Amino acid sequence: MKYDFDTQINRLGTDSIKWNVKENELPMWVADMDFRTAPEIIDAIRERTEHGIFGYQSDNNKWYESYINWWDRRHSFRMNKEWLMFVTGVIPAISSAVRKLTTPGEKVIVQTPVYNVFFNCIVNNGCTIVENPLIYENGQYQMDFDDLSDKLSDPQVTMMILCNPHNPAGRIWTAQELARVGELCASNGVIVISDEIHCDITTPGISYVPFASVSDICRDNSITCIAPTKAFNIAGLKSACISVPNKTLRHKMWRAINTYEVAEPNSFAVIAAIAAFDKGEEWLDQMREYVEENRRFTTEFITANIPELSVVPGNATYLLWIDISKLGTGSREYAGFLRDKTGLFLTDGIHYGKNGDGFVRLNIACPRSTLEDGLNRLKEGTRLYLD
Repeated sequence: MKYDFDTQINRLGTDSIKWNVKENELPMWVADMDFRTAPEIIDAIRERTEHGIFGYQSDNNKWYESYINWWDRRHSFRMNKEWLMFVTGVIPAISSAVRKLTTPGEKVIVQTPVYNVFFNCIVNNGCTIVENPLIYENGQYQMDFDDLSDKLSDPQVTMMILCNPHNPAGRIWTAQELARVGELCASNGVIVISDEIHCDITTPGISYVPFASVSDICRDNSITCIAPTKAFNIAGLKSACISVPNKTLRHKMWRAINTYEVAEPNSFAVIAAIAAFDKGEEWLDQMREYVEENRRFTTEFITANIPELSVVPGNATYLLWIDISKLGTGSREYAGFLRDKTGLFLTDGIHYGKNGDGFVRLNIACPRSTLEDGLNRLKEGTRLYLD
């Protein structure tokens, strides 16, 4: 490989949220990678740093073009410049949407188990969470459309937050599934917020389907949240984008992100995004290959050495959703035991909703040597737990 994903980088003492742990603990929980970002991005930041003046920043035509060209080239979806707006992050965008497009006391649908910060975006803005639990059968997740249809018919439901691809299940939703979501939401007057931040981290050869690309209905009744931050490991630079084709929704979101002051880039947010999309493609493809090998290695290791656990198959994200239901225990108890006895720090599944209990989430975006360490701790911790 041209790029190095094997070298362990010491992140202790860097104020990393992920690595703010005790001595001998191994954090494999929060969704950031232990790889240095693409050298092309580092070079762009270095050049900007050497300029030495860091005043107020704005976006530029290259920023729009980088998003448009990337989605056209990588995902066969041509976005228009006027649809796009800079925002400091996907979560600030979602929170702003909930605050602007709903009224306190209304209801927002999420498909659990799902990224737990969605819950905060809903509750913190005075709305009520409505769960549309995914169906888990034979080790696979599917949408429950009967339940979704029933819950969308409640006039108090005014928004749905879709996770596409899905975190933590790793599902890439099909065009048919997304079209049905779009039709059900539109027919009930429910706006769709589609979080697509994990879209570029997929199994090599497999792409995701942008929600807004599926149909005119999906396009005109949705707000899509996208960013280079997850795929290129630059979350700390606070750089994201919202795409809103519908003119009325777009005006409301423009008002929202400016009212809540999440629409201004820092000195590196724009140039990092441009460098990622214009120059980082080869790095991303090699990273995806490396992570896919880690996925294969992890699945084979767990199958051979920890038969009480099983990896839920998925084609997206660098996060593995692991079924621990055969242990007959809660995810919080099990994850806490692992951390206490072995130092392995995983995310317990109940964070993602009640139906996430019985699962843990493992981050495999790390050098193979780190992954091997983590899996050996998982093996030993499970043996101790069963004893």
